[in-house]
Amino acid sequence: MTIAPPAIVIVPLAVFFFISGLIVNSIQAVCFVLIRPLSKSTYRMINKEVAELLWLELVWLVDWWAGVKIELYTDSETFKLMGKAGEHILDLCKEHALLICNHKSDIDWLVGWVLAQRAGCLGSSLAVMKKSSKFLPVGLQQLRDFPRPFWLALFVEGTRFTQAKLLAAQDYASSTGLPVPRNVLIPRTKGFVASVSHMRSFVPAIYDATIAIPRNSPTPTIVRLFRGKSSVVHVHLKRHLMSDLPTTNEDASQWCKDAFVAKDALLDRHITENSFGEHRQDIGRPVKSLLVVTSWGILLILGALKIVQCFSLFSSWKGITFSAISLGVVTVLMQVLIQFSQSERSTPAKVAPSANGKSSSQPRQEKQQ
Repeated sequence: MTIAPPAIVIVPLAVFFFISGLIVNSIQAVCFVLIRPLSKSTYRMINKEVAELLWLELVWLVDWWAGVKIELYTDSETFKLMGKAGEHILDLCKEHALLICNHKSDIDWLVGWVLAQRAGCLGSSLAVMKKSSKFLPVGLQQLRDFPRPFWLALFVEGTRFTQAKLLAAQDYASSTGLPVPRNVLIPRTKGFVASVSHMRSFVPAIYDATIAIPRNSPTPTIVRLFRGKSSVVHVHLKRHLMSDLPTTNEDASQWCKDAFVAKDALLDRHITENSFGEHRQDIGRPVKSLLVVTSWGILLILGALKIVQCFSLFSSWKGITFSAISLGVVTVLMQVLIQFSQSERSTPAKVAPSANGKSSSQPRQEKQQ
């Protein structure tokens, strides 16, 4: 049974994230109305910087609050294209990239956010979730003239990895003659194919990321993050040229499936060696997120004191009741978010073997996309 973070932790963090998010979204809305009609490019550049003020809070949660250690394994050339500059800190990334990744834990998307922050493209990073994949073609068209390098992350397994989902995927693979997975789920390739089809002309690379948890580290979860519990995450990153991918949709789909077969073998090796090999790169722990969160904290505390002073919130039972109810609502919403973020509560896999073989099983698999 997972123990939820205590209220003394949840309440201030919940209020902090909620109010800062409200401020950032308000600024974005104003910029959308006033600046975007005049200059789409200027709006995007401003929006990138403003969005980063919010996403840096999540980076702070990983880097400084919980102290999660992310170890990156990739070759030197890929590391440079990500934006290597100086001894530890990364500079602006050098290229647009489509990132595909296995979905191992609750915080895989946060690991991607941390790597994007190191590469200097946190404010222009996007992650496609299951519910938003239906709008993917429309969104991809809008990225064609994006003024800064961006990363688009796809979790093509469509759901987080659990043993129950692995058993379902293994049954499905056995019934359809596919390679039987051991450490990953079977990728659902519609979103990947759509991305490659629309982005081939202006995105030069695919970053193939593989996430693994070393044997001596507990699995990172959102609950552990809020409790300030550290973990270690290994990330292997391999760069593929978009121009090397097959041109037909069917072949691109098969390329993605083959990539996950290779990813499965890589994870087998990681289980044996407890590492991804020799090419470990130092991504450091920049203080930028700490400075931003500290600044947010000072701003919000001063603002709260001013509001309390102006409206005399604690001078009457009505003000005290209103404050207590507001804190309660924000806390409950945060608890719900934490609960639904857990792997065991994610959407169950619906793949299953079919008595009629591949032709009748395939539609059930594709519905998960």
